[in-house]
Amino acid sequence: MTQRNFHLSRRSLIKTAVGTSMAGLAMATTARAAEPSADTKVPSEDFKANGKNVNQSVMAWCFNPMPMETLIPACAKMGLVAMEGLDPKWYPLMKEHGLKVSLCSGHGFMEGPVNPDNHEMCTEKLKEAIDTAVKWNCPSVITFTGMSEKGIGFEQGTENCVKFWKSVIPYAEENNVQLVLEHLNSRDDSHPMKGHPGYFGDDVDHCLDMIKQVDSPKMKLLYDFYHVQVMNGDVIRRFHQSLPYIGHIHTAGNPGRCELDETQEMNYAAIIKAVAESDYDGYVVQEYIPTWDDKLASLRHGVALCDV
Repeated sequence: MTQRNFHLSRRSLIKTAVGTSMAGLAMATTARAAEPSADTKVPSEDFKANGKNVNQSVMAWCFNPMPMETLIPACAKMGLVAMEGLDPKWYPLMKEHGLKVSLCSGHGFMEGPVNPDNHEMCTEKLKEAIDTAVKWNCPSVITFTGMSEKGIGFEQGTENCVKFWKSVIPYAEENNVQLVLEHLNSRDDSHPMKGHPGYFGDDVDHCLDMIKQVDSPKMKLLYDFYHVQVMNGDVIRRFHQSLPYIGHIHTAGNPGRCELDETQEMNYAAIIKAVAESDYDGYVVQEYIPTWDDKLASLRHGVALCDV
């Protein structure tokens, strides 16, 4: 999808959820406090990551409605090297602050290649995104399976997806851009961006199988530790097993897709250590939904934790 459609599928859903039911959103955040716990070490405002072993980026939609004029320089100041999930009109400002584009948006996650009726649209969106990636020296373009649809069984849906990616991957190869398939959880129905009930690619092993069938060095997996934990678990061992096929990484705590802190069941100190000690050399992207009142302090905490 284009960057615009990406925002319709991600940003607008966040805004709709907030506008429709603040009470529902409060419940979805598992009644977390608006401040970090007493055990959480929050870096001071002058903190800057050294980026020695981990190339960190951030998904901008998570920090809505913070203005990009505020978020972009703040990200640069704390040592992030890239950003993603924001309108290309902001790319020049990112460049001014020394930030790269870590991921370009293809088609949306709801209408994907599981249905062959979407193949023409998805091809157009992905090729546009690949062209944008080339222009801004971005290594990756995101792709999705789309939602399961009545009348399209598992085997047929898999065949449809693989056939589609095989048809578009030569364009990615020609332009030296990788497609990264994002696995999404279908379990969490508390919030439109914490889970995606009905998503066809909700099993990370199934996503890996489809990637292997495409059989291209430019077809990779977007390994989102949050979604993998919700659906499959055993995230560190799965990371090592999947490493040859991983092209991009997203982070978030669980439950609730919030900060990577002590309130969560996932030990990100161990997770990031495993990533840093592996052969993975792509981006590690903060894609959690902040619950603290001070969202920049929240981001500094996540960045510091992953700066190993």
